[in-house]
Amino acid sequence: MTRRFILLPLALLAAPPAFHAHADDAPAICTDRPTKANATCTVPEGAWQLETDIGNATHDAHPGSSTDTLYVLNPYLKYGLTAHTDIEVNWAPTVRIRIKADGERDTTRGSGDVYLRLKTVLYAGDVFSASLIPFVKAPTASHDIGNGLWEGGVAVPMSAAVGGGFTVTVGPEFDALADADGNGRHFALTNLVNVAHPLTSKLSVAVEFWCQDNHDPAGRVKQESADIAFTYLISPSLQVDLGANIGLNNGTPDRQVYGGVSYRW
Repeated sequence: MTRRFILLPLALLAAPPAFHAHADDAPAICTDRPTKANATCTVPEGAWQLETDIGNATHDAHPGSSTDTLYVLNPYLKYGLTAHTDIEVNWAPTVRIRIKADGERDTTRGSGDVYLRLKTVLYAGDVFSASLIPFVKAPTASHDIGNGLWEGGVAVPMSAAVGGGFTVTVGPEFDALADADGNGRHFALTNLVNVAHPLTSKLSVAVEFWCQDNHDPAGRVKQESADIAFTYLISPSLQVDLGANIGLNNGTPDRQVYGGVSYRW
């Protein structure tokens, strides 16, 4: 969820709600990457943080057609407003969508929509933590990249340490989305279960089940995916990641693979 500060050099990833490895004396960076789960933590007051894909490719195939979507970068820029609240902006500068159908190819290139989020910690304890993340999408995407309409919602990530080094995160989200015909709004409900565990002092893994129920009047759409991601802590302020998402039903893209980096200063 970030902006044009994408020129800052980074390396791949940031941890999801359960990636909290530590190095040296400084607290390790805590991020919303790499899985779909949001972390319950916020950026420290007065600090900046950049989290971005460095390559994100999605493939979705159906009988007679396929769609490939590529994000070269998809950065989130965050700033810590207080000890428990940060503001976050996301904008993808380069998006490519390639559609193959009936033996023909059509390619669209452009930029994405802008997302603005405000994350506030509701509770932070040694075992359990929770945050509130209201967000809005501004329709800035290029023609044929976005739907040209305002949308928004709220997410409530909750994480718990369950012993043995495992952290479980759930992420209920409630969205108000534009109807497919552009003439109204409908609701979509999203949730996930994310389980993360450190493999070494620097390397962590997370597995996740994600689902969304979109109640569009034009036709209800259900999506489900099984996700896995790895993070590596290079320093307390720099982390890289790799991940893959596998669609579990016909309404979900077949596969998505990505790598990214996160940096705090």
